[in-house]
Amino acid sequence: MSGSTTKKVFVRRFDRDSLAGFVSPGTYLGPTGIELLKPDGTRSLVPYEDIKIVSFVRDLDSKEPVPEGRLFNARPKLGGLWVRMKFRDGEISEGVLSNNLLQLERFGFTLVPPSPYGNHQKLFVPRAALVEVHVLGVIGSPLKSRKPKKDRGDQIGLFEG
Repeated sequence: MSGSTTKKVFVRRFDRDSLAGFVSPGTYLGPTGIELLKPDGTRSLVPYEDIKIVSFVRDLDSKEPVPEGRLFNARPKLGGLWVRMKFRDGEISEGVLSNNLLQLERFGFTLVPPSPYGNHQKLFVPRAALVEVHVLGVIGSPLKSRKPKKDRGDQIGLFEG
């Protein structure tokens, strides 16, 4: 694990307990799995088939390795693709993907969870963990132009000199 910048993560697995540790944002996605540095200093490679969600968190001391909210209560305000994912175990979760196709990873999807202001800031979901991904909406599309404001010629100008 090269580099000095590491991010705190919870790796939620399908069959076993969650793992806590650190990843290097630029190099943690390997060809066969995720390279994780555990708090005790040991390195491990977690295969994509075992991983359900990798949660990038603010605090590792939190006892909640599962994101707080899994579905949006209303239409999200954050720009991007609003998606609903169905996992292999039948669980359903939502998030917002970037609307930039150059930011899609080969091994999975990085998205913003429904409640990014809690401990869980960002999620990585491997493709191997998913059965379905549906786009529910496009938020803040650059194709949709805003209507120009109407010129109010009949209104007096108070500050014009």
